[in-house]
Amino acid sequence: MDSLFSESADKARRGVAPLAARMRPRNLGEYVGQDDVVGPGTVLRSAIESDNLTSLILYGPAGTGKTSLARVIANTSAAHFSEVSAVSSGVKDLRASIEAAEDRLAMSGARTILFIDEIHRFSKSQQDALLHAVEDRLVVLVGATTENPFFEVNAPLISRSRVVELNTLTDANVRTILRSALVDERGLVGDWRIEPDAEEHIVVTAGGDARVALTTLELAAQAHEADDCERRVITLSDVERSTLVRPLSYDKDGDVHYDVTSAFIKSMRGGDPDASVYWLARMIHGGEDPRFIARRIMILAAEDVGNADPNAVLVAHAAVKATEFIGLPECRINLAQAAVYMALAPKSNASYLAIDSALEEVTSGPARAVPNHLRDRSYKGAKVLGRGEGYRYPHSFEGANVDQQYLPDGLVGRRFFDPTDRGWEGRRTAPKEVPDQ
Repeated sequence: MDSLFSESADKARRGVAPLAARMRPRNLGEYVGQDDVVGPGTVLRSAIESDNLTSLILYGPAGTGKTSLARVIANTSAAHFSEVSAVSSGVKDLRASIEAAEDRLAMSGARTILFIDEIHRFSKSQQDALLHAVEDRLVVLVGATTENPFFEVNAPLISRSRVVELNTLTDANVRTILRSALVDERGLVGDWRIEPDAEEHIVVTAGGDARVALTTLELAAQAHEADDCERRVITLSDVERSTLVRPLSYDKDGDVHYDVTSAFIKSMRGGDPDASVYWLARMIHGGEDPRFIARRIMILAAEDVGNADPNAVLVAHAAVKATEFIGLPECRINLAQAAVYMALAPKSNASYLAIDSALEEVTSGPARAVPNHLRDRSYKGAKVLGRGEGYRYPHSFEGANVDQQYLPDGLVGRRFFDPTDRGWEGRRTAPKEVPDQ
């Protein structure tokens, strides 16, 4: 009778579960996407099919199939599958799971796969509690995280596991999942059709997140039913009513934050104004502090534009002040103007390379004295000590330029600043000597 009640309870849970949960793949044949990870011939697929899995950390954005892959492993393996949520569990729960796994192994020889969702939410001490169990193979750990495990998971645990990165699903992957949900017995069982423009809208707005796509499909079907329409066809209007805000992923201190910021900086550095304003829009849409954006623009103005266009720093500084004085939403215009200016400006990182090269010499080279003729002679007694003697005042010479030693002994002739031939910098510095051919 227990199994009967259990089966009945499972059926009841499936009946009220959301579409995204009901459509989780049951085996590798139903798993869509991530072909480079679990496609035919991959190491991980072979390990799953041969039931010879080692500990894994599944890392990737939401909706890419981390939990689904864990459930496929559970359905495929002969090992006992135990699940712990890092959101609601503590060290006591972990130790109980490990002790049960140890007893299971001792009594029946059965292995245990321990799935920990959101493993990055575990503290260091909680993660440490797993180390001996993973190392001794008391459990095979399958952890799932949306955060970079090399930052959020203890290094000893990383070293005992294989990190598998799952990428955002393609539009084709999402479309396949949607169409399967329309006809599958666990989904809409063929009772519904969807218009092409409605399907396309779901695919585009899902942003590679299968969970978002299936949730939108379910809500659209419910919105259509609420209109008491006999014709079960999901329209673009149904979908639009169910997708009020496009769910673009963004966090202020996680991977997406750093990735989008990196793309923004590299787009300006690479001279692409369209990409620059796109990534700027992603940050603004995600709620990024505009002062952070302005600071990044100002750093780039000095590091990557430099003296190829000295006005770049002034434009960036104006954007910083406008951000502080005006704030959002209006300062988005100042930020966009500055970002486009940086993208279109000629580029030189000569000053950036010069200071780093000089700092390397200062920190690694010997201590070098200031040449006597460059020493301060403004204080009383400097003349008696002979400080500053022999200095040639540039304004006393034609063009206010005089050839004399400015670097300390031992560095005469050393070049830290190697100018480019671009923009203002190229016009203000002598061309580089070209060796005889």
